[in-house]
Amino acid sequence: MDGSVHQDFTVGTKFYLDPESQIQTQELSSKQSNGSDSKKFKGDSPSKVVHIRKLPDDITETEVISLGLPFGNVSNLLMLKTKNQAFLEMNCEDAACNMVGYYSTVMPVIRHQPVYVQFSNHKELKTDNSPNQERAQAALRAFGASHMAPCAVASSSVLRVVVENLLYPVSLDALCQIFSKFGTVLRIIVFTKNSQFQALLQYPDAVCAQAAKLSLDGQNIYNACCTLRISFSKLTSLNVKYNNEKSRDFTRPDLPPGDGQPTLEHPSMAAAFAPGIISAAPYAGAAQTFSPSYTIQPAVFLPPAGVTVPALPGALTSLSLAGAARMGFPSLPAGVCVLLVSNLHPERVTPHCLFILFGVYGDVMRVKILFNKKETALVQMSDSTQAQLAMSHLNGQKLYGRAVRITVSKHMSVQLPREGHEDQGLTKDFSNSPLHRFKKPGSKNYANIFPPSATLHLSNIPPCVVEDDLKMLFSSSGAEVKAFKFFQKDHKMALIQMGSVEEAIEALIEFHNHDLGENHHLRVSFSKSSI
Repeated sequence: MDGSVHQDFTVGTKFYLDPESQIQTQELSSKQSNGSDSKKFKGDSPSKVVHIRKLPDDITETEVISLGLPFGNVSNLLMLKTKNQAFLEMNCEDAACNMVGYYSTVMPVIRHQPVYVQFSNHKELKTDNSPNQERAQAALRAFGASHMAPCAVASSSVLRVVVENLLYPVSLDALCQIFSKFGTVLRIIVFTKNSQFQALLQYPDAVCAQAAKLSLDGQNIYNACCTLRISFSKLTSLNVKYNNEKSRDFTRPDLPPGDGQPTLEHPSMAAAFAPGIISAAPYAGAAQTFSPSYTIQPAVFLPPAGVTVPALPGALTSLSLAGAARMGFPSLPAGVCVLLVSNLHPERVTPHCLFILFGVYGDVMRVKILFNKKETALVQMSDSTQAQLAMSHLNGQKLYGRAVRITVSKHMSVQLPREGHEDQGLTKDFSNSPLHRFKKPGSKNYANIFPPSATLHLSNIPPCVVEDDLKMLFSSSGAEVKAFKFFQKDHKMALIQMGSVEEAIEALIEFHNHDLGENHHLRVSFSKSSI
């Protein structure tokens, strides 16, 4: 702290702070003579105070508060409008950690402008009673009042979701990804009633349901269509008998797939489907929670042949391969393709390891492990869409016992060491690697991108290799092989289930491209199926 007093003339608040506007998304400078990054991190230590940058010029207090509200109560707010920045103080550190963790995976977009969220160096905000600051306090009081309104009390952990103006298909998986940002989705059922696509979704408790309703009610999944209308269900729980594209019980992975139709057995299920259960008036306070300019990040979505995915703010414009468009993930801003990867195991992670893992979600061009901070690396993907895919799927996953953290880097590319400067092999150029999965236009690999799972898909298996060979190979590093199954019609492919997702990730890194003989190199990817 430099002890200087910052006077923001828009808010009129005296505040003692470091120049946090200079924070560069928790990353390190690469301008050192040894070709490595060695500037100390800022904004990396958890704090109740969250620093928000790159806000639009016309940002309002309500919009800034709305960024934090899904994760807990906002106790204080400092607006620095002249610097396009703001500070939010959450009611507890856990809420701030959830907020920063979520937005490091899914970048918030306000009026087509990406917004950056990170921890502040400050542990609390101290604001005065100036007239301008009263506007921020009034906004906080307004939200506090809405939260105490009688109709705002969550009455159930089960939500009823109606998707209006359904111009494009919305899948069960898409709804799960959207709603899982507010808590663990235990069970979900999708169905069509009165020509409307609807869903029933159960959280562990009513608090999660309330947070999701408050944040998502009235929002569009895609621009100007697929509008979410959310109400509390009269049901207290859902009874799901099959796990398929129509229903899912995440607490019962052993359920059979059935015939694709949900089985609804509950005495009050008919009441849940009765017309008029959805309130015509918006949920108290929800109308101001997220303005229409906020973007809900859509999930996996497969449009029918000939259907074009609608334009998303800052989204799919940079995507050149048709197969990737089917993923439905919005891109990071054009040109943003370098990721900052931290909390790595410094003694086990290598550039090749990160190349193989991140290569599941896109073509990795370069990898740099930082010279003076070897638990941190920069990974450059081929384009911003692939960077978004990798960040969305890998952030928070465990690798060699550590939960990996992934954020957007401010570097536009990873610099190779200058000639004559040795960096101990910490920087690698993979731009010409034959192992790129997506270099062929229209590659079928785009249709097989899935989150990390305990089950791996194996392909390019030669006829001489039998089940015991592969089970022995995958258990050779000490991992547990729970199950194995060759594809019935094609023994060149198989599924293998490891003891955990972490073991599967490490097995993929170790055995992808493993030489099985007869000029066959094993291909390993994550599977959506289970054995």
